[in-house]
Amino acid sequence: MIPEIETKTEQEIKFFQEEKLMDLLKYVNENSPYYKKLFKENNIEIRNIKTIEDLQLLPVTNKEDLQRYNDDFMCVPISKVIDFATTSGTLGDPVTFGLTDSDLDRLAYNEAISFDCAGIKEGDVVQLMTTMDRRFMAGLAYFLGLRKMKVGVVRVGAGIPELQWDSILKYKPSYLITVPSFLLKMIEYAENHNIDFNASGIKGAICIGEPLRNQDFSMNILSKKITDKWNIDLFSTYASTEMSTAFTECEHSIGGHHHPELIIIEVLDEENKPVKNGEPGELTFTTLGVEAMPLVRFKTGDIVQLHEEPCTCGRNTTRVGPVIGRKKQMIKYKGTTLYPPAMIDVLNDFDAIECHIIEVLTNEIGTDEIVIKIAVKDENPVFLQEIKDHFRAKLRVTPKIEFATKESLNKLIFNPMSRKPINFFDKRKNDF
Repeated sequence: MIPEIETKTEQEIKFFQEEKLMDLLKYVNENSPYYKKLFKENNIEIRNIKTIEDLQLLPVTNKEDLQRYNDDFMCVPISKVIDFATTSGTLGDPVTFGLTDSDLDRLAYNEAISFDCAGIKEGDVVQLMTTMDRRFMAGLAYFLGLRKMKVGVVRVGAGIPELQWDSILKYKPSYLITVPSFLLKMIEYAENHNIDFNASGIKGAICIGEPLRNQDFSMNILSKKITDKWNIDLFSTYASTEMSTAFTECEHSIGGHHHPELIIIEVLDEENKPVKNGEPGELTFTTLGVEAMPLVRFKTGDIVQLHEEPCTCGRNTTRVGPVIGRKKQMIKYKGTTLYPPAMIDVLNDFDAIECHIIEVLTNEIGTDEIVIKIAVKDENPVFLQEIKDHFRAKLRVTPKIEFATKESLNKLIFNPMSRKPINFFDKRKNDF
């Protein structure tokens, strides 16, 4: 069921959000030590902020602010916090997020309408292939949302293809929630153990942590590799701990739908000004309905493009396109601007590459240097040259490429403290 506000006109949605925005600013000015101080230092009269356009009068907040002044963002006494979650910080230590009972209800609502967007309905069974522990918010959010929908949940956790298949064959889930590259391991295990995965009853997978689509919404190499063998629907979703909100694709696969009752979004340029319609910029958000740690104009670091034309699913909300890259992961290499997702797409073109990592370093002359390490069964210079030629054809530059063992790379990729595979390692001396 589509929430009524998401079927309203653009102007009606805007008016709705502006009312919520005024309530939020009053709330943080009274309850958030951080925002109270910020508004005072910048001589901001919150009563003058009445429209979405007026947001530009407010300073932005970034992850470093959140880490330096973590406790000052809390708007409630610690006794009201029901769940403690953490997310990575830019300065080393993780950032803590407290959630009240009300925040957990909001989180459940968000995931319920997001999963409904992807086609999950009451009576389905969903296999949760992500962790619910280690203070990660995502797994808990998925469980709460599915419970609210009256959907059965098989909590298997991450990894272990054998256990995943045992659960699929025993409990007959119709959907999976997973990192998409792990589906390739599932397919490989099934093929090696005579499991007919296309007769398993799986209709689709809600995919986290890795992109499924190119900027024109066509399937990228990873999603093609999966669906060429396994006849299932793949749904992309974009979210973060800070926003406590998800942007999930509907069946039309043309971007993650915005939930205006939960979050206000802007796309900003380098000067923190809104980009022109359809241009890429840094996704910046203001949370609505968050009790413990609401955020105002928080910069995600993700470069995205918004899509405004109505979707035939019936929602009239803005859609967020595939993440182009992380702002801090942008690489200037031999005069060309690159983001890790573009390099990963090139590497995914080669079935012979079993796994890979990308490292970016500062060289002796102070510029970015890229080293890609790959694991293959048959190391030979001809194949290496083929990869380099493909990089040159696709991205106009050729990074340094080295062979490595699968075992050594997997230790880096599958860090037990991360819920997602890590393929990119930034070892540069200075952030930009």
